[in-house]
Amino acid sequence: MSESIRFVDLIQSRIDGFFDARASILVSIADELSPVAAFSREFLSGGKRFRALFCFWGWQAVRSDDDAEDQPVVAGGPLDAVVSAASALELFHAAALVHDDLIDNSDTRRGAPSAHRRFERLHGDEAWRGSGEQFGLGAATLLGDLLLILSDELFDEGLAQVVSPAARRAARAEFNRMRLEVTAGQYLDIFEEIGWAARPDAEQLQQAERVIVYKSAKYSIESPLLIGASLAGASPAQLEALRGFGLPLGVAYQLRDDLLGVFGDAAVTGKPSGDDLREGKRTVLIALTREALPSGARAALDELLGDPDLTPEQIRTMQATIRDSGAVDRVERMIEENVERALAALDRAPIGASAKAQLRSLAVTVTRRAA
Repeated sequence: MSESIRFVDLIQSRIDGFFDARASILVSIADELSPVAAFSREFLSGGKRFRALFCFWGWQAVRSDDDAEDQPVVAGGPLDAVVSAASALELFHAAALVHDDLIDNSDTRRGAPSAHRRFERLHGDEAWRGSGEQFGLGAATLLGDLLLILSDELFDEGLAQVVSPAARRAARAEFNRMRLEVTAGQYLDIFEEIGWAARPDAEQLQQAERVIVYKSAKYSIESPLLIGASLAGASPAQLEALRGFGLPLGVAYQLRDDLLGVFGDAAVTGKPSGDDLREGKRTVLIALTREALPSGARAALDELLGDPDLTPEQIRTMQATIRDSGAVDRVERMIEENVERALAALDRAPIGASAKAQLRSLAVTVTRRAA
């Protein structure tokens, strides 16, 4: 079993143990909170654990010698700190998904009903009074808030196991920065859906790239790497090198996600094909498409984009328009260029050789995925 697989197992065990204790507190307050505990547990199980893995290999990259194999993953000691910190990242990610589905009015997540739809269904099953939709929205908002609170608590538990005060401060500062930046990025994302028409066409690609950086690239890869490295006492040179790797890789990761949001197989992604088109996402893919289209076709695309009632035929027509514009090929080239930039920075990084190999492998995994 590889170190990454062992670490993912440790993450799930840590999350389960941590949440079991908190779920018992919820249920002791009132039986009515049982669904909150149950839905939380479901959202915390499974997933790709990319953020946790980048945190782990950021930590391993700093703690291992350049000329030695990384020490095996065993519970106890300094590893407990990074397990807790990486688990906190997974709780934060779960909270972000709950809130993201609320913002986008998404019906599904990972092939199952999104949190607000689960609460809405519960309302209907129990034949409660009032609006099931409003109950679902309110309950899911609180579920996301709860996961945010628990994420911070678990991160603090990890920091408490770090001996170096400087390492604790650095990791906490990066965690705080990550939360601020992803919230800012999320706001910019929803703003672009309504504010794009007031911008010159020439600025729309730049704005879409800004959303990628702050909503996803930093939060998905760069910050987890830096948090893990900080926990291990990384030097400024090591942190700078990991930034040089993590940011372009994070951009490539989100560009792949944008392609999947339009062309992904619903059976694999767990989201309806073309979901980003219904939600009106003003992604780099859309900006590049608009650049390539004549004014009439551009206006037709703008008219359809963001319509939640798009038919399957309309989705297929929009997909063909995007593909025929050459935007897909341009995004694929952007992914390749960003991966090359990331790997070049990784090759120069003053970090452990084994961790370099693992990070290189992860870079391929996150940018060539189908879900």
